[in-house]
Amino acid sequence: MVEVIKRGAYLVDGQIVWAEGAAGQDAPERARERTIASSILRSHNRGTDPGKLRLKFDALISHDITFVGIIQTARASGLTRFPVPYAMTNCHNSLCAVGGTINEDDHAFGLSAARKYGGIYVPANQAVIHQYARERLAGCGKMILGSDSHTRYGSYGCMGVGEGGGELVKQLLENTYDVPAPEVVMVYLEGRPRKGVGPQDVAIALVGATFPGGDVKNKVLEFVGPGVRSLSADYRIGIDVMTTETSCLTSIWETDETIRAYYESIGRPGDFKELKPENGAYYDSVVKIDLSRVECMIALPFHPSIACTIHELQENPEKIFAGVEESANRQLGGKVSMDLRRSIVDGKVTCEQGVIVGCSGGMYENIVEAAKILEGGSIGNGYFDMSVYPSSTPISLAITKNGTAAKLMEAGCVMKPAFCGPCFGAGDTPANNTLSIRHATRNFANREGSKPGNGQIAAVALMDARSIAATARNGGVLTAATDIEYESPTREELAYHFDGSVYAKRCYEGFGKADPDAPLRCGPNIRDWPKMPRLEEDLLVRLCAVIHDPVTTTDELIPSGETSSYRSNPIGLSEFTLSRRVPEYVARSKAVRSLEEARSAGSVPAEVQEVLFKVGGDAARTTVGSCVFARKPGDGSAREQAASCQKVLGGFANICYEYATKRYRSNCINWGIIPFTMDGSVDFPYEDGDWVYVPGMRKAIAEGAEAVTAKVIRAGGAVCDLPLRCAGLTAEERLILQEGCLMNYYMSCRTGNAGL
Repeated sequence: MVEVIKRGAYLVDGQIVWAEGAAGQDAPERARERTIASSILRSHNRGTDPGKLRLKFDALISHDITFVGIIQTARASGLTRFPVPYAMTNCHNSLCAVGGTINEDDHAFGLSAARKYGGIYVPANQAVIHQYARERLAGCGKMILGSDSHTRYGSYGCMGVGEGGGELVKQLLENTYDVPAPEVVMVYLEGRPRKGVGPQDVAIALVGATFPGGDVKNKVLEFVGPGVRSLSADYRIGIDVMTTETSCLTSIWETDETIRAYYESIGRPGDFKELKPENGAYYDSVVKIDLSRVECMIALPFHPSIACTIHELQENPEKIFAGVEESANRQLGGKVSMDLRRSIVDGKVTCEQGVIVGCSGGMYENIVEAAKILEGGSIGNGYFDMSVYPSSTPISLAITKNGTAAKLMEAGCVMKPAFCGPCFGAGDTPANNTLSIRHATRNFANREGSKPGNGQIAAVALMDARSIAATARNGGVLTAATDIEYESPTREELAYHFDGSVYAKRCYEGFGKADPDAPLRCGPNIRDWPKMPRLEEDLLVRLCAVIHDPVTTTDELIPSGETSSYRSNPIGLSEFTLSRRVPEYVARSKAVRSLEEARSAGSVPAEVQEVLFKVGGDAARTTVGSCVFARKPGDGSAREQAASCQKVLGGFANICYEYATKRYRSNCINWGIIPFTMDGSVDFPYEDGDWVYVPGMRKAIAEGAEAVTAKVIRAGGAVCDLPLRCAGLTAEERLILQEGCLMNYYMSCRTGNAGL
């Protein structure tokens, strides 16, 4: 089905030729330039070092959880206008906050910012962020940077990168996105999917094969091979958007007449061009997917990579669920127990909710085929319910006109507007400890409604829309779409008749029309960033959260869902930091922040004096802050609040064995949090309350020293050495860390004091 081959290979005349047998081919470093990925990256590179890219993007995109903070940061850093098209969609905070105006105030702020700085504003429920980008911004050979992790448009010939807000701020201020030149992985598709097997099935199989071993982490996936031609445009993007869950940097596909027809259908034929690797292109490794062998898949809690076929689960649900429960309950730390086996009734797995939603599920073809499966049937009047969220108003309009929506409603499904909420816990939260099946992007712990501290747990499994519909037709009993008889949609039914007039009537297209005199509309919850302290010569941080989970997700660092209404209020949002994983963290970090505030005011607390005395430190030259240890933090969302909230609370460092994603590490740097790593073979025996002292930290950063020796002062008074690394920082990143955060850096640049 999916084979990961860790060997270099060339693509010669459309065939894989392994490097060791590739006589007559150019050396890898030269032949790698023949990949599609390299050609696009080089065309956007503004640097001179081939190993270190400095990229400028063609367009930017954000949603209403992130754009207010980005604009506030950019304003504080000197923003005067948007230099490239910047679209702000309202697809995350679309629900009104009970008893307040918070979310709509954010939307009004977005429209006022688009008018003032020359941006694009997409009102609530018009489109989810990525569907708008696909239909209005993507183009072959282009690059888009988005403040959402699922910024992926590779199947349309456009490289999308999901990053934290700080990286978008840099682009708005006409600086670059700096990244080491990535390796390129060939994803070779062959065969044709069977009836009933959808793009989410292929995606889950791909994630399950690549994520656990980090095989494609921070690399580019380049999709080629004869199997590409067998896939529609919707099918391709359904696979592509889920490549985020492999932890790759970005993706790109070869383009053909299918993609030409797509651009023609959405009224932008000029944005198509044929992309394909040059003959003899070199790839650092290969992933082979035989589409004809892919089965209907399910990804079980708590990660898209915990994958098995639906048939495997049907055959042995007790054993598989027991293993998932053990892992999940260990991760939940005893606060609540997951009981998936309660979903086994008379030997069959039963589900209580089905959801088709967002940038992965709410695509036109997914909805059409789900409707064909459910046509004439019923989801029943039991516990099972089902919601369908088309990913844009044009898709909603199309399925309304052709009767698809009517078929779903007649079967008992609820049709809803474009909204990302179910993907992060702000809509369609399932009942406690029941199994929800979703064609969505993620199923992390602490995400789709889980509140372990309150004894509540959401169990979400990912599936394709086709098998969700088959399960719904079977009354909630887990069913693979390949196991039922249904009439496939006709060619005409699968034809998406795009009507962009709804965008023209509702969206504000203001790029190139900046009005500096236009006022910003700021509701009472929209707050400026608090002042962030600079890094002194030495650093003293206290461990306020020590997490030994294999991976710590963004949703655990800063919960999604109920926190969304506070995204524009840095101080208010910070109160939720790690609240579902280490509830004591906020109070601990605030206590440390108060020590730093007293120290910087000239009244050094006795506790700080005592700790520094043990290591010969000087309070006058030592920044005091809080620190989080986690083995592998930052998997998942690009939301910069995972780092900015730590900073608002006084955070100055993270310590880990490795960062789960580049974007979380970038977020830490942009918010002045030093991204320490340590040797994975060394145990971390230290505990909450221990202090870590790093002498000469500012000088080490300034000079690019990648290894430092810290001193750990244990709660009992013992002092131990701790080797730490802070490797791979660019010159600009070193300045950002010295200044204390990206905003401070830009303000210092304006005054000529950066890095001093």
